[in-house]
Amino acid sequence: MKSRSLILNKHTHFSLRRDDLNKRLSLPADIRIPDGYLEKLQLSSPPFDQPLSRRLRRASLSEIGFGKLETYIKLDKLGEGTYATVYKGRSKLTDNLVALKEIRLEHEEGAPCTAIREVSLLKDLKHANIVTLHDIVHTDKSLTLVFEYLDKDLKQYMDDCGNIMSMHNVKIFLFQILRGLAYCHRRKVLHRDLKPQNLLISERGELKLADFGLARAKSVPTKTYSNEVVTLWYRPPDVLLGSSEYSTQIDMWGVGCIFYEMAAGRPLFPGSTVEDELHLIFRLLGTPTEDNWAGISSIEEFKSYNFPKYKPQPFINHVPRYLHSICWILKE
Repeated sequence: MKSRSLILNKHTHFSLRRDDLNKRLSLPADIRIPDGYLEKLQLSSPPFDQPLSRRLRRASLSEIGFGKLETYIKLDKLGEGTYATVYKGRSKLTDNLVALKEIRLEHEEGAPCTAIREVSLLKDLKHANIVTLHDIVHTDKSLTLVFEYLDKDLKQYMDDCGNIMSMHNVKIFLFQILRGLAYCHRRKVLHRDLKPQNLLISERGELKLADFGLARAKSVPTKTYSNEVVTLWYRPPDVLLGSSEYSTQIDMWGVGCIFYEMAAGRPLFPGSTVEDELHLIFRLLGTPTEDNWAGISSIEEFKSYNFPKYKPQPFINHVPRYLHSICWILKE
C-alpha cells in the first residue's frame, strides 16, 4: 500500500509540473513534452514562482520543438498568393491540423512588410474570433507562420449552401464578425481587408478573422494610410475616391457588404473597376452632394468621373429578404 501511494504522489507531482510548464510557456494542454524535459527544466531554470527570462523562454520553446520546420508535416496546398503559399499541415507536437503560411523571402528585400505586420499584430491579438498564430519558423529561404486550421472560409461556406444561408446562421456569423472586430478596434487595430475569403469557419460554426497582412496597429483615426487597401467589392466610397484619412469605418463598411452578401446570396457592389464600383454604390445609395458629404465637390477624383445625379433607392425595393433579415436580427 505504501509503494502504491508513492507512485501516485510521483505521478501527481509530474502532472502539476506539466500544468505549471504549460502556463509558464503558454502552451496548449495537448502538447507533447519530450521525455525527461520537465526534469531537465527543473534543474536549469528558476523556480516556477519566479519569472522566466525571454532568452530562457525562447530556448525552452525551441527544445520542445517550436520554431523548427521539421516539427510540421506539410500536406495539401490550400492556396497561393503574391508572396505566400498556404498549406494544410500537421503538428508533431499535438498531432492537430495546422495551416502553414509559407512566405518566400527575397534576399534583397528581406521579409515582406505585410508578413512582419501580420506577425507583430497576431502575437498580441488573442481572441476567440481571431485566428490563432501558434508558431513562427524562420529559415534563410522562407518565413512560415503556423496558424490553427479551420475547415473553410465564409466564401466556401456560402458556395456550399448554394448562397442561401439561414437567417439563424447569418445572425450567428454577423455577431462573431462584430465581436472579433470590436476586440481589434478597442486595441486600435484596423483589419482593412475584410472579405468572405478572410473569414474562416470551423466545423463547429466558429468564425474567426484571418489574414492581417494589411492590418494596422496605430491610433485611429489616422491620416497616413494608403488608399490601395481592401478588396474592391468591400471598399468604402471615400477610400475609392482616394482618401487616406479613415478609421474604424473602413472595417464597418466591409461588415455591411458581407452582411448583405450572407443575407441576399450575392455581393452588394460587385464592381469590376473603381469607377464601376462607385457607380454601383451611388446608384443604390444616391450620388453624394455637399449637403450629405461636405467637401465632395472639391475632390478631384469625384469631379473627373462626372457621375449622374442618382437618387437613393429604398433597400426594400432592392432586395426585400435583406430588409426582413435586418428586422429579424434587430428584433432578436
